[in-house]
Amino acid sequence: MTRMRTGPAKGLSRTGTSRTAGEGKGRAAGPRSRATGADKGFGAKSAAPKAKQFFAARPKKARAEDDGFDPVKAARLVREASEKFNAAEARETPAPATDKETSAVQILLVTEDEDGMRIDRWFKRRIPTLSLSHLAKICRKGEVRLSGKRVETSTRVVAGANVRVPPLSVEGVKAPSVKKAVFSEADARAIRDMTLLDDRDLMVLNKPFGLAVQGGSGTKVHLDGMLASLANERGDRPVLVHRLDRDTTGVLLIAKTRKMAADLGEIFRSRQAQKIYWALVEGVPRPAQGRISLYLAKGEGMGDNRAHRPKGKQAPEERRDIEKMRVARHGEADAQHSVTYYAIVDKLAPRLAWLSMKPLTGRTHQLRAHAEAIGCPIVGDPKYGHTLEDSYRRADPNQNLPTGVENKLHLLARRLILPHPKGGVLDVTAPLPPHMKKSWDLFGFDASQYDPIMDAPEE
Repeated sequence: MTRMRTGPAKGLSRTGTSRTAGEGKGRAAGPRSRATGADKGFGAKSAAPKAKQFFAARPKKARAEDDGFDPVKAARLVREASEKFNAAEARETPAPATDKETSAVQILLVTEDEDGMRIDRWFKRRIPTLSLSHLAKICRKGEVRLSGKRVETSTRVVAGANVRVPPLSVEGVKAPSVKKAVFSEADARAIRDMTLLDDRDLMVLNKPFGLAVQGGSGTKVHLDGMLASLANERGDRPVLVHRLDRDTTGVLLIAKTRKMAADLGEIFRSRQAQKIYWALVEGVPRPAQGRISLYLAKGEGMGDNRAHRPKGKQAPEERRDIEKMRVARHGEADAQHSVTYYAIVDKLAPRLAWLSMKPLTGRTHQLRAHAEAIGCPIVGDPKYGHTLEDSYRRADPNQNLPTGVENKLHLLARRLILPHPKGGVLDVTAPLPPHMKKSWDLFGFDASQYDPIMDAPEE
């Protein structure tokens, strides 16, 4: 379900600082701790009109081929086309952009998408064959000008400004060729199948279970690589705005331009984005609605600590334990504060509960570590929820999980609400993935019922 509003979202905060959704790379472990909060509800339900979708598909025109070849006719057509081209070029002003070496001074216009870009990167984008050393030379000589002023290679361009490009000889621009992205129709088709919303500036995808967002050790297929199939003729491609774990499903935001990615990134950092997650957890947390506030730090086998991992083959349990986030103390090295609000939407007491969760911060594996910390790990989590206490609970026939639940992570990035940089409010909801829908049907949970987390505080 995709919705767009033209006014500010209810409860939408426009101040503060945060990063992306609370599911990134890394693992967590630590002592149990209780969440703090009240049992009372957060508030009333609000409705929003359905969004309008825009799809820009431009099929290529077929070109008819001649059966025969007449060299005299071909020469005449080439001569006539050349004369028409030269006449039209004489009447027109210089083109706003070019990717070819130039033999005369050109005045190029900085586009909106290039606003704030370093001028050396701007030249790399416009004239890929221009070497950095030659660019530095012509900048020092004052041959490159930004709206009439001298520049350095670190100067940032401004949208609407003019860049003076001096004559560039072939000898002065020798550089390694730029490797073009390989187009994959299968990747493009897969991305289209994931799309929840598509407009001129951004895309919202429904990431499936098991697909990595970015590449890593041993990861050959990932969404970031698949986005190369949507690159334009210049090589510009859609950009990831935030991340989800490989086994987390749901809403993932993609910017179509570098400028849009920067604008959306600032919205996430300033906590103007509301992120709602659904999870199926083991046990029933108390109170029914609460706030989890903990300091988290990376485990022994994560981040900068990865290089110091013990050599030799490790058992899966040992590797799992050192690649988890851990609960830390305030002031401890690498400890970062993390906050999550949660609310029980429905439950099958005392075995499991359907939680709606709103992370205010975006720490690595925040929701998975928080669920484990309150004694209710997320169902199917391969790294969290494997303590001795968890094994005792699963051995109890009155508390263990019912049969029929798939052993997959039951965590969904359900909804994303944020102000659209071009105006209005972006409000997108992802459906339950197949393995979670199977569990919802098994326990009689109604995915359309009111979600009490929507009125949780924003700080």
